[in-house]
Amino acid sequence: MATLIAPSNHSPQTDAESLKKAFEGWGTDENLVISILGHRNVHQRQAIRRAYEEIYQEDLAKRLESEIKGDLEKAVYRWNLEHADRDAVLINVVIKSGKNYHVIVEISSVLSPEELFAVRRAYLNRYKHSLEEDVAAHTSGHLRQLLVGLVTSFRYVGEEINAKLAQSEAEILHEAVKEKKGSHEEAIRILTTRSKTQLIATFNRYREIHGTSITKKLLDEKSDDFQKGLYTAIRCFNDHIKYYEKVVRDAIKKSGTDEDALTRVIVSRAEKDLKLISDVYYKRNSVHLEDAVAKEISGDYKKFLLTLLGKED
Repeated sequence: MATLIAPSNHSPQTDAESLKKAFEGWGTDENLVISILGHRNVHQRQAIRRAYEEIYQEDLAKRLESEIKGDLEKAVYRWNLEHADRDAVLINVVIKSGKNYHVIVEISSVLSPEELFAVRRAYLNRYKHSLEEDVAAHTSGHLRQLLVGLVTSFRYVGEEINAKLAQSEAEILHEAVKEKKGSHEEAIRILTTRSKTQLIATFNRYREIHGTSITKKLLDEKSDDFQKGLYTAIRCFNDHIKYYEKVVRDAIKKSGTDEDALTRVIVSRAEKDLKLISDVYYKRNSVHLEDAVAKEISGDYKKFLLTLLGKED
């Protein structure tokens, strides 16, 4: 369930004209920008962008970039992108920074095969390189094998499972994660080729056999990017709602809020399942997500994220 509150009818031309007024004068009217863009779905936002360019011969995204700054600018910029284009940008940021590879794993593991294919196409259109080419060029070893396998995967999406396969591959994964040894290639093969339904059956069988979650001992302070990638993939395949709740919880609990992670989840999931993530957050922490967010950040950035969460400041 989405948290975004958007009107069923709107005028892209009127919205474009209102945004132009928000940019005029000595300072930008951030409240007006938020009140419009924070209440428009992806199709409405794209219609506004087209109308703005037609009327003013100017790219709305570039104008927003020049008018607003900081965390608000990053959040608004990413919000205004189409879903696949946004994920392509997020992945490129990871590749250029050389860190946070778990974000690539997250995107590749949560999206459907069709959605992931759209991200690869958007990446190629935007950066003139294939996604797998750039991932392979900037990583190595088992991490490269895992990431390239995930971003190029096109999985079966049906409900059929093979119980015997779940049994055997639960043992293969046990060996792979046991003391972080074993056949990493086999673990990569399983995680990059099996359907999500089959993987969940395998994870459930692992718990039945070993009495614990497969991710229980996968991470510690010595974990490298590959092990973090395995952990993220398994968490996302198993229950991406609980995964995102943990991302948000960790972002808020940090000494100094992790605005990048907080923005990524809220902006990426507001039109999809942010309400479910918020519900899990409340059950886990006995605090409403919007209240926790409101305590951690401030200003127009706070207003914008709260708007996407369906609550006005």
